[in-house]
Amino acid sequence: MKKPLLTLIAAAVLSACSPATDNATEHTTESGAETSATQQQDQALDYPQTRRDDTVDTYFGQDVADPFRWLEDDRSDETAAWVEAQNELTFDYLGQIDFRDQVRERLADAWNYERLGAPFEEGDYTYFYRNDGLQNHFVVYRQQGDGEPEVFLDPNEFSEDGTTSLAGLSFSPDGSLAAYATSAGGSDWRTIYIIDAETKEPIGEPLVDVKFSGISWRENDGIYYSKYDSPDGSRLSQLTDQHKLYYHELNTSQADDPVIFGGSDEQKHRYVGGRVTDDGRFLAITAANTTSGNKLFVMDLQADEPELVTVVGHEDSNTGLLTNDGDYLLLQTNLDAPNNRLVRVNASEPDAANWQDLIAEEDEVLSVSRGAGYIFASYMVDAVSKVKQFAMDGEEIREIDLPGVGSAGGFGGKDDADKIYFSFTNYITPPSTFSLDPESGDAELYFAAETTFDPENYVSEQVFYTSKDGTRIPMIISYRKDLQRDGSNPTMLYGYGGFNVSLTPSFSVTNAVWMDLGGIYAVPNIRGGGEYGQAWHQAGIRTSKQNVFDDFIAAAEYLVEEDYTSADKLALRGGSNGGLLVGAVMTQRPDLAKVALPAVGVLDMLRYHTFTAGAGWAYDYGTAEQSEEMFQYLHGYSPLHNVEEGVNYPATMITTADHDDRVVPAHSFKFAAELQSKDGGENPQLIRIDVNAGHGAGMPTSMIIDQAADVLSFTLYNMGYEKLD
Repeated sequence: MKKPLLTLIAAAVLSACSPATDNATEHTTESGAETSATQQQDQALDYPQTRRDDTVDTYFGQDVADPFRWLEDDRSDETAAWVEAQNELTFDYLGQIDFRDQVRERLADAWNYERLGAPFEEGDYTYFYRNDGLQNHFVVYRQQGDGEPEVFLDPNEFSEDGTTSLAGLSFSPDGSLAAYATSAGGSDWRTIYIIDAETKEPIGEPLVDVKFSGISWRENDGIYYSKYDSPDGSRLSQLTDQHKLYYHELNTSQADDPVIFGGSDEQKHRYVGGRVTDDGRFLAITAANTTSGNKLFVMDLQADEPELVTVVGHEDSNTGLLTNDGDYLLLQTNLDAPNNRLVRVNASEPDAANWQDLIAEEDEVLSVSRGAGYIFASYMVDAVSKVKQFAMDGEEIREIDLPGVGSAGGFGGKDDADKIYFSFTNYITPPSTFSLDPESGDAELYFAAETTFDPENYVSEQVFYTSKDGTRIPMIISYRKDLQRDGSNPTMLYGYGGFNVSLTPSFSVTNAVWMDLGGIYAVPNIRGGGEYGQAWHQAGIRTSKQNVFDDFIAAAEYLVEEDYTSADKLALRGGSNGGLLVGAVMTQRPDLAKVALPAVGVLDMLRYHTFTAGAGWAYDYGTAEQSEEMFQYLHGYSPLHNVEEGVNYPATMITTADHDDRVVPAHSFKFAAELQSKDGGENPQLIRIDVNAGHGAGMPTSMIIDQAADVLSFTLYNMGYEKLD
C-alpha cells in the first residue's frame, strides 16, 4: 500500500538605490506589460542600520569574521526590531508597484478552483481531501456509501489566522480510530491528537515534541511516533541530534511512553522512523545520521518475544521496506544498484547476501508502490514518468498507459482494493486524478480540475544543453504558444540541485499566472538531484558542488543564446537548497540575471550544521570542521562569505519566515545584511519575512498568494515593467 519506509527526511551601512532601468525603447509585451527606460523609484532606499560586532571564528588558522552573528538569536528583541524594520522597508517598496494588486487579483482568480484528492477507504467510510478554491487548507471529508459527504477534519478551524495546518493523518487497522498531527506556524514540531473516528471525541492527551515523524498504528492499541527531547533553548534554532522512536499506548501518559529505538549511545541517530506493515506483522525501523543512507531493522510483533533484527547495519545505501509477503520482506534499495531495485528476502535471514531481485535495476531510476495485490514500478525517463505493473512474484504484467508526458504519482492502496488511483500533471496541465482497474489496466478520469488556465494555449518543451564540463543537462521550458523568441521575454529560471531530489513536471498556479503574463518558466534537471540515480546525485555534492552552480549558469546562458530571453529579463529562483543555488550563482555571476529570488536558503555554509537538524545535511555539503580542504571549498562558494564590496548584484528579494526551523531564517538575515552593507549598485537588496510561517509546508493559501504576488511584482518591476493590461 505504501512506498518504502525511508528516512524522513526543506545589514549595516546606509545606502541608496534606484530600480533597474531598461535600455530598450518603450514597448508592450505579449501580455500588455509596458517597459520604460526612464522608470524611477519614487525615493531612494535607506536600508535599516544593522549593528556589526567583532565575532570571529578561526578555521585551520584562518580567521573568518561573522559581524552579524547576533541575528542568529531568534528570541532577542534586537533581532525582532531588525525584522520589523526590514519588513517595513520591503513592503513600502512593494507598495510603490502600481500593478502589485492587479497581480494578486490574477493569482486569487487563478487559485479559485476546486481541488479533490483521491478517495480512500477506512472502516465503513470513504474519505477524501477537498479544497473549494481559496480555502487556506484542504478539508478532510467522509461519506458512507452514496450518502452525503460530511466534514471529518477542517484544518481551517485549527487557528483563527489559518497558520496551523494538518501535517499527517493515520487510521487504525479497522478504521475506528484516527491520529492526526498539526503544525503551528509552519514549524517542523508537531502535536499528535488521537480521536474516536466515529464520534471525533479525543482519546487521552495530545502528544507533544513530535518532529520528523510518521504515525503508525499497532493494531487498535497505540501508535509509534518519533521525537527529540525538548530543547533547552530556542525550539526554532537549537541543535537537535538524537531522534527516538516511541510507542504510545492509548489512554496512558506520554511521559510513560517507552523508547523503542534510539535511547542509548549505540542507537544514537539524527533521524529515526518506524512503520508497521499493513498486516500488523512487522515493525520496520530506519535510522540515519544524514539525509542519504540509512540502517534498517525489523521486529516481528507477532513473535512470543519480539526482537530487533538487523536487515542493513550500515548507512552506505538507501534501503526501505515496501511491504511483506508473509514471512518475506520486499525492500527497495540502491545497495549495489544506483538506480534502485526491489528485492525479496526471508525476515528470519534478511542479510543482503540472501536478497533476490524481484524487479532488477534498469537504466532509469525506480520507485515502487503497492496496491490491490500488485506492485507498481515508477521510472524516471529524463525526469518524466513511466509506470509498469508487476505481480507480487515480480512478473511484469503491463506498462500503464499514461495520459501524456509528465509526472504520474499515487498507485497505492490496500490489498483488497478493487481500484487504484493515480494523479497526472505537468507544467501546463493542472493535476487530474485517474482510477485504474488493476485487472485490465484500463484507466478512467476520476476528477479533473476546472481552471481558467487552458493548456492548449501553452507549450512545454524539453531541451538538452551542455554544461561547463561537457555534461548533457535536460531542461523543460514552458510558455505561451504565441510568444516570440526575440530575447525580450521575462523568464524565471528555477533550480534545486541537491539531496537526490528530482524536479519532475508539476503544475503551479503561480507559474501559470507568470506564463499568462507573457513569462517563460524554465526548469533544468541539474546535478545533485536524483533524476539519473545515485551517480547524478554524487556528481553534485561536497567538493563537486560547483557542478551544480555551473549547470545552472549554463542553463541561463542557453536561454539567452537561444533568444528565449536576455540577462535583463532573467530571474533566478530556488528555495532551501535551491536558495543556496541562487545565492551562490548570484555572487559568482552577478551579471547573469536581472533578478535573484533566494527563498529559505542555506546561505551560511560554515555554520549551517549548528542549527536544528542541519548536521544531517553533511552528506551533501560536508562541514567546515571536517578538513581544511572542505573548509576552503565551502568558504569559496558560501553566499554569505562571497558578497564583495561595491558589486552591482541583481535586484534581490530574499524570502524567509520567522518559524522556519528547517533552514533557520538567520541564514537569510545575515545574507541580507551583508548585501545591504556592501551594496554597490542601483538594484534593491531586500528581504521579505513572513510571520507565523515556516519552511513552506502548511502555509495557508492566503499567505501563499500574498507572497507569490510580491515575488512576481518585484520581478517584473525590476525588469522594467510599469503596468499590466
